[in-house]
Amino acid sequence: MNDNEMIRLEPPGSLDMAIGEAMFTQRAIRRLDPDRPITDGQLRTILDAGSKAPSGANMQPARFLVIRDRERIREFGALYHEAWWAKRRDEYGWSDKADIPEGSPYRMPALLADEMVNAPAVILAFSLPSGVAAASTFPAVQNILLAARALGIGTVLTTLHPQVMERVHAMFGVPQEMAFHCCIPLGFPRGRFGPTVRFPTSRTTSWNDWGNPPPWT
Repeated sequence: MNDNEMIRLEPPGSLDMAIGEAMFTQRAIRRLDPDRPITDGQLRTILDAGSKAPSGANMQPARFLVIRDRERIREFGALYHEAWWAKRRDEYGWSDKADIPEGSPYRMPALLADEMVNAPAVILAFSLPSGVAAASTFPAVQNILLAARALGIGTVLTTLHPQVMERVHAMFGVPQEMAFHCCIPLGFPRGRFGPTVRFPTSRTTSWNDWGNPPPWT
């Protein structure tokens, strides 16, 4: 197959969860079971779903690096831990969990800084350099999250910090011109999926002019 050849994929039978159920029970899963493996077939299904997302001018710039080797995940997990706390240091001056105030929304995300090393698989989302890079990568990322949910696999979308990016590129041989967008750990949850609580769309939506409420307010 040459670099320009495209293929047509049929929907896999394993993705039989109703789209409404997948969307309305999807949640950020930060506690992952290291003892329940994800198969190569499941990862292919998830990535195939990502490939079906639309992109600007059908340029399909998204590229994904899958980390499966346990030792590599442990090495990456150490970098992620450093990156997570580097962000909190820059934003709030925090250096460990004792610094996080009671009731802070960061108490739950802080779990992932410790849990990344347990992920059975991690996907790093990059893109080829292009003017539509991010806008054409995140639809694929959302397809990946929904496909994982349909397979019962937990995910969460997270990012890294510039402090570690050079080492991430070096660790995995990623060309410098590739733009990094996000990190997706995958694993069967130690916990459960939805239901979730969200702001009502009557509060987050304007109608025709900014600030005008929608008709279902």
